[in-house]
Amino acid sequence: MKTSLGIWAFGPMITRFVPGGYQPAHTYEDEPVPEKVHRAVEGLGDLIDGYEFHYPGEISPDNLAAIRSALDGHDIYCIAGGLHLDPRFGRGGLVNPDERLRAEARRILREAAEFAGTLGANMIVWPGGEGYNYPFQTPYVDSWRWLIDGLGEAAEICARHDVKLFLEHKNSEPAMKILMRNIGMCLYVVHQLRMQGIDNVQINMDWQHLIMNGEHLPEYAALLASDGLLGHLHANSGWGTFDDDNMVGATAFMETLELALELRRSGYGSAGERLGFDLYPYTEDQVGAVRRSVIQWRFIDSVAARIDDGALREAQQAKDAVRAYEIVYAALGA
Repeated sequence: MKTSLGIWAFGPMITRFVPGGYQPAHTYEDEPVPEKVHRAVEGLGDLIDGYEFHYPGEISPDNLAAIRSALDGHDIYCIAGGLHLDPRFGRGGLVNPDERLRAEARRILREAAEFAGTLGANMIVWPGGEGYNYPFQTPYVDSWRWLIDGLGEAAEICARHDVKLFLEHKNSEPAMKILMRNIGMCLYVVHQLRMQGIDNVQINMDWQHLIMNGEHLPEYAALLASDGLLGHLHANSGWGTFDDDNMVGATAFMETLELALELRRSGYGSAGERLGFDLYPYTEDQVGAVRRSVIQWRFIDSVAARIDDGALREAQQAKDAVRAYEIVYAALGA
């Protein structure tokens, strides 16, 4: 399947403890986005087919021509909403209690959807700032209505351009309690939008976000794919307590291997879906970390291809874990 990469993997790697970042030479001021794209394309070549950008902080009409030139034939696959990067929306954008700020957030999201559509790019909304930090802080029903209304506007614009809107969940950060914080709440939003006749909305599974929730990667991928809702993937790994965005296959190896098998079973990629990489190499060489992720994924996928799927399905029908692992470890060379 084709690949894409979030250009934020080439940033300064800021944290709240090191606001300047662990790699300060790669700030957006010292290394503008077109230069980051050039560095990525030069270092990764055909390992990555396309790139993903936040709007308007990483890509906008102002730098589009320079980015396209730096892409050197690679495409812009996804545009991601960037409201969580704007300090005006510290208390939420689409769910901000200030009606004026809420209207501005919706305007920006509509603008992002229009921009994505004109590029033929799909759109990702990860509503990381749409939530709350304390009990008793938030009017829950109003907040959910505002969130769904704002997402619906973006989805309708995407539909007019024949592109998809991908919803991505996460349990916390920057909002301590993000409203859309698990797969179930993603599906709630999809259901609410379908009731309004909006049916171009699918799920972007960010692997580490699921791992943080204790959501089993292959199970959810299989279920979403069976309902036609698995639209995109953000590949990474981590320890499960924070959004590490580590290299693919560094941890959660068996879960990732079973995920590769389920993606093969569902035919993911055959309709143009991609494996997107969402990485945050804090102190590692950025090109090297992305390269290792692609290579390690290819190895994991090659193991999945060697699994005797017929025999495994028989073992699964009997819920025979011992036999299942005999088959999986045979594919690993045991």
